[in-house]
Amino acid sequence: MKILGLDSSGLVASVAIVENENLLGEYTVNYKKTHSQTLLPMLDEVARMIELDLETIDAIAIAGGPGSFTGLRIGSATAKGLGLALNKPIINVPTVDALAYNLAGHQSLVCPLMDARRNQTYTGLYRFHTNEMETLREQCAVGIDEIVAYINETGQPVVFLGDGIPVFSAYIQENVKVPWSFAPAHMNKQRAGAVAALGMKYFAAGRYESAAEHRPEYLRLSQAERERKEQQHTSEPENAKENPLTGTSETVNEGSRL
Repeated sequence: MKILGLDSSGLVASVAIVENENLLGEYTVNYKKTHSQTLLPMLDEVARMIELDLETIDAIAIAGGPGSFTGLRIGSATAKGLGLALNKPIINVPTVDALAYNLAGHQSLVCPLMDARRNQTYTGLYRFHTNEMETLREQCAVGIDEIVAYINETGQPVVFLGDGIPVFSAYIQENVKVPWSFAPAHMNKQRAGAVAALGMKYFAAGRYESAAEHRPEYLRLSQAERERKEQQHTSEPENAKENPLTGTSETVNEGSRL
């Protein structure tokens, strides 16, 4: 089985090919370029280096969210385009799960931390039995205080990773009450190799979808959507009521109620 893995959910852009138990090739860049500039050229380079015919892949695994809204859209569009062109299924791998899978086999609890802005983190909590991953807390968008309180309640050692580390390191040092550590540089960010390897397990379990069906999982509204909702809320008249049939707000003329 051969899986193409893609991850553009954060600052890192990454492409990988995994065949059975072998990582055939991986191209990962964490630099100041947009993923629309890098993702397809990276895929072309990896395919050229390992003499890959894309027709021979069995499925495309994509880090499906949460993460950067722009990055997720670029990754989703790339995966959907390839899936439609090649007639291959999509494996939607939760971003936080894939990030945790970087540390498969680790003896401590694994807590990915992605910077979700607004004092929140995209996170979850996992532990491994050899290479089998158990989810203790599904990926979610919460305050750093909430996930740290949950970790303290477990009483077990934990390792943190992800681009949220620089943002939350001071809070971790002051508030985590169990033994803790940070993952090393080669394991602490998104990698398409982990997306593809975990995606292979999901594919074998029947967890895949068609390219037409695939949608990213944002977990929360984008900043633009939040601002639009706030503007709509503040601009609505006091006598505006929601129409249960349409879900839209309509102004009710109180004098017409007889």
